[in-house]
Amino acid sequence: MAEYTFREVIAQAMSEEMRKDESIFLMGEEVAEYNGAYKASKGMLDEFGPKRVIDTPIAELGFTGISVGAAMNGNRPIVEFMTFNFSLVGIDQIINNAAKIRQMSGGQWNCPIVFRGPTASAGQLGATHSQAFEGWYANCPGLKVIVPSNPYDAKGLLKSAIQDNDPVIFMESEQMYGDKMEIPEEEYYLPIGKADIKRAGTDVTLVSFGKIMKLAIQAAEDMEKEGISVEVIDLRTVRPLDFDTILESVKKTNRLVILEEAWPFGSISSEITYMVQQKAFDYLDAPIKRITTPDAPAPYSAALFAEWFPKLEKVKEEIKKAMYVK
Repeated sequence: MAEYTFREVIAQAMSEEMRKDESIFLMGEEVAEYNGAYKASKGMLDEFGPKRVIDTPIAELGFTGISVGAAMNGNRPIVEFMTFNFSLVGIDQIINNAAKIRQMSGGQWNCPIVFRGPTASAGQLGATHSQAFEGWYANCPGLKVIVPSNPYDAKGLLKSAIQDNDPVIFMESEQMYGDKMEIPEEEYYLPIGKADIKRAGTDVTLVSFGKIMKLAIQAAEDMEKEGISVEVIDLRTVRPLDFDTILESVKKTNRLVILEEAWPFGSISSEITYMVQQKAFDYLDAPIKRITTPDAPAPYSAALFAEWFPKLEKVKEEIKKAMYVK
């Protein structure tokens, strides 16, 4: 075991797969000469050369379309968006081509692409750079959507995503690239579509994913000191979503709180809430609680942003409400 940062394991995962398969290549803005906007492809140009680590113009619609065509012709592109806010420029290619080509061609073509880059907020970057789009992409059949919360999960899930024969949306965070964790030296893969119980508990289930998992873990640790045992589930993948792990936990704890960094309307938490009341209603001893960002664009002001972003105290408050504890 050795300690690596989130950005280092992203580069490791891509490089390990590229060494095995010459059809895999990386493209995006500043991924080559600059080693990646967040240094998540550091050293890859030197190892693989400019034909497999490709700097693109600032033209997401263009290079996203190129990746779809390349995938249909036997390649396995990895496309880095500097942020998923910029993926909106190329979203037509993702939704109308990458996600649908297998079905529309009657299975004649598949589209093995990984679209990766940061999602959600990263502090004072303004409303147009602070949007969580995992719910948007998870809403589209044909796409798989992965949102890891730590370096270990990120490496194993990214390697699985690169080997997958369907288009995968792989969402990171600018605020996680410096996070460090011990990573096995031996190769490993993690299954897409399987949630992970980060902390076992008996009183209430807390579900989350992505960088805000740190808040969930801290809330669970704080609640333990107050005599409330919180089971924390990291979804890791939001499409396909591992409902079975959530349902089994709720049947044990009889209470559910969901935490996500997204707007509330039509969110991942909305879908989880529906599925739990549909399949485990009789096990619930309290209404399902959820914590999201407000239904408004992210503010730029530091003071306003601090109010907009979900707070630790709010998470603990909702856990107590689910427990009918003041």
